[in-house]
Amino acid sequence: MKKDVYITDYNCVTPLGFDVENNWKALVSGQSGVQELYFENMQKSFFVAKIDDKILEEKFNKNFKNSVFSRLEKILILSLQPLIEQNKISEKTALIFSTTKGNISLIKGQNEIPENAYLGNSAQKIADFFDFKIKPVVISNACVSGVMAISVAKNMISAGICEDAFVLAGDEISEFVLSGFNSFQAISKAVCKPYDENRDGINLGEAAASCFITANPSGNENFSFKISGGSAINDANHISGPSRTGDGLFASVENAMKEANVSSGQIDFISAHGTATVYNDEMEAIAFNRANLQNIPLHSLKAFYGHTLGASGLLESIISMESAKRNLLIASKNFEKSGVSQFLNILKENQAAKINTILKTASGFGGCNAAIILEKIN
Repeated sequence: MKKDVYITDYNCVTPLGFDVENNWKALVSGQSGVQELYFENMQKSFFVAKIDDKILEEKFNKNFKNSVFSRLEKILILSLQPLIEQNKISEKTALIFSTTKGNISLIKGQNEIPENAYLGNSAQKIADFFDFKIKPVVISNACVSGVMAISVAKNMISAGICEDAFVLAGDEISEFVLSGFNSFQAISKAVCKPYDENRDGINLGEAAASCFITANPSGNENFSFKISGGSAINDANHISGPSRTGDGLFASVENAMKEANVSSGQIDFISAHGTATVYNDEMEAIAFNRANLQNIPLHSLKAFYGHTLGASGLLESIISMESAKRNLLIASKNFEKSGVSQFLNILKENQAAKINTILKTASGFGGCNAAIILEKIN
């Protein structure tokens, strides 16, 4: 018999705050974490969303004595710690780690690749720190990793591989990733403008996000969201360019809705990928129209957080659930006039709304696409 699986706790660490409450306050007020920073080694300034190093060190040193962790690992641990305190790790609790590049910054200036630059080693280090008994699972599939990690946790619990799971997602700003996107001429010269006619590219960001997923809620949780459906489809369109027809995203959304047994008219809100690149935003508009979702309220959070890579799918899912809890949708910052060829109901202002069913989507390099359906239970 198929088990119902729920998200019952979550947390995040971003440039806008070191917990969900402070992030929410910043979002409601329209505050962006994106700012212009100069990168000396690249001899160039970029608009990025970067966590303040001084505050990070203060927060970490206040809570932990151990200083053998990389900067990214410290961000990840600070995100996960509050959930560990509230939710017991058993012999059958899994840790699922979502990231795109992990500790890629550690390879700079090295003749050999440091052990911690391998994603599995970094995941195991965090698992050992918190005393997980099961070997951690790493999900690294470009920018859909965070959404996929939620689905993987759901499937592992449903299959009886584990009883519950912590999903941990994170990436940091690095010269490696910045130089890659810069070579594509894909980085905006200001704070990005998803779906807008004047959009000119992405901002990169960094964050860590975490959630606790279980098939056996205690009943004492402050909230519970059922993971009703999920799907990941690769359209194999191009190594970096999204499909012009939206095939992969459309199929992912259709599959997720089919598993959740919901129609397009039952979706209350879409948390879209919305990178503010010309081709991604256009592809999403086509895919959502094909799925008859064009009238559903939609936003992108990229002008608040930048593109946080492997963290984005989970971080944006958390903000979506917080929106449902508070009955308030956050505006798609910097959107003024549509620059996509098909209509989307993009939120220009914060909007009160009753939200029960959420669609979260993501798309990334290599033609990967993913979608999940989250339903508010309490």
